[in-house]
Amino acid sequence: MRLIFIRHAEPDYINNTLTEKGFREAEILKPRVLKWKVDRFYTSPLPRARLTAKPALDALKREATIIPWIQEFYYPITDPTTGKKEQVPWDFMPEYWTKRDRFYDRNRWYEDDIFRTNPDYEPAVMNLRQGLDDILRDYGYTRDGGMYLADPEKTRDDDETTVVFFAHLGANMEAVGYLLGISPIVLQQTVYLAPTSVTILNAEKRREGKAMFRAQCIGDVSHLLAAGEPVSAFGAFSGIHQS
Repeated sequence: MRLIFIRHAEPDYINNTLTEKGFREAEILKPRVLKWKVDRFYTSPLPRARLTAKPALDALKREATIIPWIQEFYYPITDPTTGKKEQVPWDFMPEYWTKRDRFYDRNRWYEDDIFRTNPDYEPAVMNLRQGLDDILRDYGYTRDGGMYLADPEKTRDDDETTVVFFAHLGANMEAVGYLLGISPIVLQQTVYLAPTSVTILNAEKRREGKAMFRAQCIGDVSHLLAAGEPVSAFGAFSGIHQS
């Protein structure tokens, strides 16, 4: 089984839509999506994710299921370094987050005191985990600690079974961290997902009845580069390599 997480195209946050470049990126993404044999599409309810999915879905005459639990994690906290109210609970300065051992804990990062200042964050994490596991259970994968039990009948010959999520930088990292056993706070701080970037996780069944997800690529933007479209730096704090 294959899970594909796509970050939305370049956003126009003020007007709750995409920029002109963002609409162009979504069109460039479309041919790549059309090559996939997708069993189910899911999208965040936020317009920037749904607009990113629209060109491909329209061409396929398909619809995506809207799942609120994968919308962006807007759970404001006060940045302990700058004193500013941050809209997302992970844009910490390196001198702060690298010294918080709990942030590296794949099981308990959300128990750190800073996250407890917004009581809505932990339930959102649990909802996302539960949402992913409910979908995977439909395909025969049942969570067992840090891995999955794979039903031998339901998961047989399912390497090309593909589920696609159109979502957001932070929410995608929450999902990827859970599936790979890595604290999403570390991923959010150290991995950049450009607009319309593609992250692919494959379920590897090396022993019958047992499965683990493994990343084939994280944040791939080859469709943009092939089309000569610059990679957007929305969400990055440095220049972005363009080749």
